[in-house]
Amino acid sequence: MLAAAAAAHVDPIAGVVLHLAIVLVAAKLGGELAIRLRQPPVLGELVAGLVMGNLALLQLDWCENIRSDPAVDLLARLGVIVLLFQVGLESTVKQMLEVGRTAALVAVIGVVTPFALGWAVGALLAPALGPYVHAFLGATLSATSVGITARVLKDLGATQRAEARIILGAAVIDDVLGLIVLAVVGGLIAAADQGTTLSVGDIALILGKATAFLVGSLALGVALAPRLFRLASHLRARGVLLAVGLVLCFTFSWLASAIGLAAIVGAFAAGLVLEDVHYEDFALRGERSLEHLIEPISSLLVPFFFVLMGMRIDLRAFADPEVLGMAGALTVAAVLGKQACALGVWRQPVDRLSVGIGMIPRGEVGLIFASIGLTLTLDGQPVISSALYSAVVAMVIVTTMVTPPALTWSLGRSARQPAQPVQGPSQ
Repeated sequence: MLAAAAAAHVDPIAGVVLHLAIVLVAAKLGGELAIRLRQPPVLGELVAGLVMGNLALLQLDWCENIRSDPAVDLLARLGVIVLLFQVGLESTVKQMLEVGRTAALVAVIGVVTPFALGWAVGALLAPALGPYVHAFLGATLSATSVGITARVLKDLGATQRAEARIILGAAVIDDVLGLIVLAVVGGLIAAADQGTTLSVGDIALILGKATAFLVGSLALGVALAPRLFRLASHLRARGVLLAVGLVLCFTFSWLASAIGLAAIVGAFAAGLVLEDVHYEDFALRGERSLEHLIEPISSLLVPFFFVLMGMRIDLRAFADPEVLGMAGALTVAAVLGKQACALGVWRQPVDRLSVGIGMIPRGEVGLIFASIGLTLTLDGQPVISSALYSAVVAMVIVTTMVTPPALTWSLGRSARQPAQPVQGPSQ
């Protein structure tokens, strides 16, 4: 009777906080191991989740409750919104307008070609899955995770090379185009799940809606953000800058979701419109920038996303030769698709191979797209099955791991040539 009474008074948060503690410890240990192996920390967090999610193969069910914990899932979803907001903060609308025609062309080719190759791989290896799944596979290959490439370029002291400027500039446009592709494909799948078929006009409407939201939110944000932060700077309470930034992030995310787009589209747009000049009143009174303030929140929440994504990988799926074949084919398509970016480099004596290699990694962006596939349904089933999800994650891991050494080699190979500065927006 005492035991029953004690159980009745157990705080329901107790189990949740234990799960959170386990995930954070696993994420940080995995990230540390990856750093020691000269790999991005995100890979360590992903592998940590993979190990936790497959302990059942050793007859250990310690982590099964974590995978199904709605609190962990909620924090993971919040983490990916903060992550896209942070990615947006690292770029600006001004940078998008100044990258020039070369970077824009690189970005367009780097989205269209991988999308087509991803669709082709799905159609050839899994024709029974249908065109909607094939289109989603193409979408997962379209966007680039430039964070890994940026770190390599910084470590090599090559950020002022023409190749680096083109890669980093193209990545901003690449992210925007990738999110638009995701919005269109997601809309097609949602309509198909409801038993309707979209016409060309309907597809154009989804495309227009996504484009209008991004352009409109950027224009509105650029116009309102300075006034909003100037007004907020009159408040003397602590944490005002961070609060205003997060309010914009969450509001834009809600607006994107309200019109049928992924919430991450709004989070990215919110980050993109904010610049350091908007917080100069806060800086004058000694406060840190929004990028610095958001970092601790990102460090807390984002690992939940990557660990949970790793936990959803079923290693038993790789016992199926078809899954291994799909993973290999998607990886080849992912690499070749981004190598096509080199065709967009013109009128500049730059190393085209380095540009192509720098656009290869899918990293967190590929995982975000795959995770959305797990939430979309078609005929009552997730668009991305467990086996297909495992194949996509394998592609993400390989493309993320091969880029740092490959880019180091490629830039070193061309180091004998003098760095070519970007000459202006007309490139």
